[in-house]
Amino acid sequence: MLISLHIENFALIDQLDLQLKPGLNVLTGETGAGKSIILDAIDAALGGRSTNRLIRTGSRKALVEARFESTPTLQTWLNEQKIAPAEAGCIVCSRELTMGKGAVRSRSRLNGMLVNKPQIEALRQLLVEITAQGQTLQLGSTERQRAWLDGFGDRALIQQSQVVASAYESATQALQALERRRKAEQQRLQQLDLFEYQCRELNGANLTSADELDRLEQERQRLSHSVELQQQSYQTYQILYENDGDGEACADLLGKAETVLSDMLRYDPEIEPILELVSEALAQVEEAGRQVNTYGENIETDPERLQEVEQRISQLKQLCRKYGRDLPELLEYSQEIQAALDALDGDGQSIEALEETAQACQKVLEEACLKLTKLRKKAAKMLETKLVEELKPLAMDRVQFKVEITPCTPTATGADQIQFLFSPNPGEPLQPLVEIASGGEMSRFLLALKACFSRIDRVSTMVFDEIDVGVSGRVAQAIAEKLHHLSRQHQVLCVTHQPIVAAMADAHFQVGKHVIDQPEGNKPAGTKRKSKKSRPTGETEKNTAAIEEVRTVVRVTPLDSVQRREELAQLAGGQSHQEAIAFAESLLAQADTIRQTG
Repeated sequence: MLISLHIENFALIDQLDLQLKPGLNVLTGETGAGKSIILDAIDAALGGRSTNRLIRTGSRKALVEARFESTPTLQTWLNEQKIAPAEAGCIVCSRELTMGKGAVRSRSRLNGMLVNKPQIEALRQLLVEITAQGQTLQLGSTERQRAWLDGFGDRALIQQSQVVASAYESATQALQALERRRKAEQQRLQQLDLFEYQCRELNGANLTSADELDRLEQERQRLSHSVELQQQSYQTYQILYENDGDGEACADLLGKAETVLSDMLRYDPEIEPILELVSEALAQVEEAGRQVNTYGENIETDPERLQEVEQRISQLKQLCRKYGRDLPELLEYSQEIQAALDALDGDGQSIEALEETAQACQKVLEEACLKLTKLRKKAAKMLETKLVEELKPLAMDRVQFKVEITPCTPTATGADQIQFLFSPNPGEPLQPLVEIASGGEMSRFLLALKACFSRIDRVSTMVFDEIDVGVSGRVAQAIAEKLHHLSRQHQVLCVTHQPIVAAMADAHFQVGKHVIDQPEGNKPAGTKRKSKKSRPTGETEKNTAAIEEVRTVVRVTPLDSVQRREELAQLAGGQSHQEAIAFAESLLAQADTIRQTG
């Protein structure tokens, strides 16, 4: 039960403390008086949408605090969320809205602890159900109708709907696995073709050595310059060992030097190390001469081999460019794709096995949906009977109602298309509710639907925003009595313009707009005093300032018995005030009688 509501700087409310009571709480007032602002505040406290219009002009922050009576179910939920209970067995839901740059920032707290949006939304399902203006449009939603039907069913239906959701998830995952495998198989075949082609190409190139390209380049250089190398080796041989020209070869000169040093050695033994060096040099020069001669004799001019080398170099370079790798990397890549080919050829979970799994999951889903459909049909019969019973007292005693269940493709919510069919007039065929029902009939239908759920609904507080719109007279009386009966099982908060409905209230609140003087320090940003040129004739500067500093605020007044009579008279109107008062008194007396008997 909603015990109290504290509001600061919310819309047109500067500050408000509202104490609510068990039973039927009614808010009345002129159109546009701000009654719906109270409901907006409750919605905001429980995580509703926040916009900058909810913050009072001139303020940067707004605060809404709703205090609810705790229950064992709520206490269990708080324990699961590790939220400490508030004092005096209450749950305090608060929401702070702060004006930011281009957006509104908000913070939600439960018993003083910061909570996230999913938490506050989960708690809302246990606390309050708000039926606002325009919610009758939801009656045309087949998804909403299905949710209502399932909510009316027993525990077996709820459990089976969970089984269907789980089966649908399994079937969806199995189908997704099958599709992934099919796509993977397609990609595997494409990759397999590519790798096979690359393997054939690289294996055909007979790549064996990472330095092959370097060796071929060297060989090409030698073959390309074989004539020059022969000539230069012969020149070197003559210089070192045997000179056919006029000059002497290096070996001849070293031989002469050796002979001279040998003669010197006879006179001075210290020459011996030098002689040894010259002798060694002579031996090395002679060996170098012989080797360079052999090298020159072995060099051959081989145009065919040169052509082979150049073709091989061209082939290797082309492969390197094509694969974007140098030769050592190309050798590694050749080994990698061979390993990849082996893996692609390996056995994985076959498509056939996945198809069997998907078919099995689909069969389980269909069987679960079939069972859910049977339970829904059973719940539909009960809802049809119960709803007609609830509609009869609302001046719809000959109404027809049917829940049409037609098959559709299985989803997470089953394989049923739910449609509420309705006929308010005898002899007229059943048609979709949203296509045939008037505004007043839709309001009564929604109220009757809420009454059907009242015994199984978990929420302790039900809020109705002008559920009686579009009706009057006997129908309004029936709605008043229906709200009264609902209030015996739930706390009901109702915004109404109907005096008959307001007369049934256990607590009656009058909502009105008031113009007040705004203190200079609390003027909203942007408020300016008019200049003398724009001041009306004869108006003093003091009076002008007073006009500029007024603000509109919403006030909520709990009414006693005398004030209630006056308010009901205002709502009823009439030829004279006395007649309106008399009518109001009759409504209050009638309401007392209904409360005593019902």
